Amino acid sequence: MLLYYTTQVISTSMVHRNPTAENSNSEIVTHQQMMNSQDDLIQPKKPSNPILESPSHRGLHRELLVSHRWGLLPGEKSELQRVMEQRRLEQHREREQALRPLTDLEQELRKRRQRLLAYELEEQKRQEEIRNMPEFVRVRDNLRRVGVLGN
Repeated sequence: MLLYYTTQVISTSMVHRNPTAENSNSEIVTHQQMMNSQDDLIQPKKPSNPILESPSHRGLHRELLVSHRWGLLPGEKSELQRVMEQRRLEQHREREQALRPLTDLEQELRKRRQRLLAYELEEQKRQEEIRNMPEFVRVRDNLRRVGVLGN
């Protein structure tokens, strides 16, 4: 039947002598021949991929898609955005800690820190005074100490 149809199409196209019709008809014939020859063949079934079919893989893929839609992926944010988020989180934590009452241990640690800072400031002032003092005064003080120890 296919042979009869193709001869009919070719014969009708020759009668009219239209070159565009002849080309289009021959293209149709060859396409139809290819379709019929493909129908006769058994198409192989694509083998299934066990990884893609696993429920855990599907769940992970779904989670990635959702997080990508919401912009939650860490790789998607620029460095500036990440730094700004970290700063906001740190400021938020500091505010929460400031509002929270101090425990007894924290109060004692704070007092000790303040005493140490005061001592360090006094020590720095004393060192600064010694450096700013003229050399002959320092030598005289050293001689007094030696004189007192020698007696």
